[in-house]
Amino acid sequence: MVEEQLVLEASGIPHWTHSAEVVVVGFGMAGACAAIEARQAGASVIVIERTSGGTGSTSAAAGHFYLGGGTAVQQACGFEDSAEDMARYLEAVSPAPNLDKIRLYSEGSVSHFDWLETQGVPFDRSFYPEKNVVQPGRECLIWTGNEEVWPYRDMARPAPRGHKVAFDGEEGGGALALRTLSERAADLGAAILVDTKVDALIREDERIIGIRAKSFGETLYVKALHGVILCAGGFGQNAEMVAKYAPILGSAYVQGSPHDDGLSIRLGMAAGGATEHMDEAFLTSPFYPPQDLLKGILVNGEGRRFVAEDSYHSRSSIACARQPEGTVYLIVDADIFAYPRFAALTNQSLVDGFESIAEMEKGLSLPEGRLVATLQGYNAAAARGEDPEFHKHPKWLKPLDQGPFAAFDLSFGKAVYTGFTLGGLKVSTDGEVLTEAGRPISGLYAAGACASNIAQDSNGYASGTCLGEASFFGRRAGQHAATAGRQGA
Repeated sequence: MVEEQLVLEASGIPHWTHSAEVVVVGFGMAGACAAIEARQAGASVIVIERTSGGTGSTSAAAGHFYLGGGTAVQQACGFEDSAEDMARYLEAVSPAPNLDKIRLYSEGSVSHFDWLETQGVPFDRSFYPEKNVVQPGRECLIWTGNEEVWPYRDMARPAPRGHKVAFDGEEGGGALALRTLSERAADLGAAILVDTKVDALIREDERIIGIRAKSFGETLYVKALHGVILCAGGFGQNAEMVAKYAPILGSAYVQGSPHDDGLSIRLGMAAGGATEHMDEAFLTSPFYPPQDLLKGILVNGEGRRFVAEDSYHSRSSIACARQPEGTVYLIVDADIFAYPRFAALTNQSLVDGFESIAEMEKGLSLPEGRLVATLQGYNAAAARGEDPEFHKHPKWLKPLDQGPFAAFDLSFGKAVYTGFTLGGLKVSTDGEVLTEAGRPISGLYAAGACASNIAQDSNGYASGTCLGEASFFGRRAGQHAATAGRQGA
């Protein structure tokens, strides 16, 4: 029944209202980059966008691209990096690393950065040195992952790889990048159909040859001579899909476009496409900045630590969400006390101040003696510049021994956690949608949030991975679709 609704046979199509060699569904980051590359490869392109213009989740992003290997910004800021170190890091943090994709992404990272600048996306040659979620100003380079966190810092030489679009503020960089790239696609001759919703793929002899769409009550049949590229976002706004695949997001505020309803994924599945990592999601409730709060410790309802506190916020947040009953507290002393920068947004409330750890333990209803023992062990090791349990970086270690002490409630279900989906259609390195057996579905591609590429889970996520992979693999899909031809796909 689902396949009959989402995949139509060409024999039943009354007529074609439009035709192009490449049809792109969705005009976000992946769609814009796919359209640019397809046009530059000489193909005619029609982009179909549900809203009145290029929006999607990119427009709400700060504008980080996770890139490395020695970009012009890294070099200007004095950081050494290599494609090999970048690949080693991405392999280490991925639960099921796709070595071919990681190698291509790492080896092509420098040239991809140069390509973005060539299209007009602006980046300053500057570095933001503090541990933060996003730069408050135009600064470009920032640490946006777990490169300095154990064990990854021992597995690959660390380097900052978060490249923020030159935009003066915490929000707006993504919108600027998308506007620049969508205008570039239009300038190159891509035809843009806005306020148009795709609702079915069209198939002929096991090949996807077009789409059906609706625009203000009119039904359109758009033929794709070379290929259809699905770029219409994730499934975070589809409550049924979230409950089925990523139920942890049911207790979180889901970021993204209101049109992230999983349509591209459902279209691909109806055509026979497989999916990957649908049960994983990005999740965060950052307790820093200020960065000194990283010197505190996170404990669960048993009074035990469970993660290195210097982890990037998505790694520590997913660990918090998985604690028994979601109970988590941030413990700090008088030396480092501060309210988390985003406390008003995340509802990370100050429980109380306490004259002693024993008093805190009782006030938080933790098991008797447990928090006291945790702090005694932690403080003794921290005084030696060590953390044998979780190997927090020495620069974030200090004994928490200056009273009074304070506890912030970061419990999952009390504090506000924000997230978005990461799983999607299984695709080749060229964006071809693959079956469970790994066979490409002729004429069908996917990129961006509806496809599974580099970002696989919150534990290994780095800010900028989504825009980085959407733009990089969107380009590859556009190139492949443009040159595949009617018989060669």
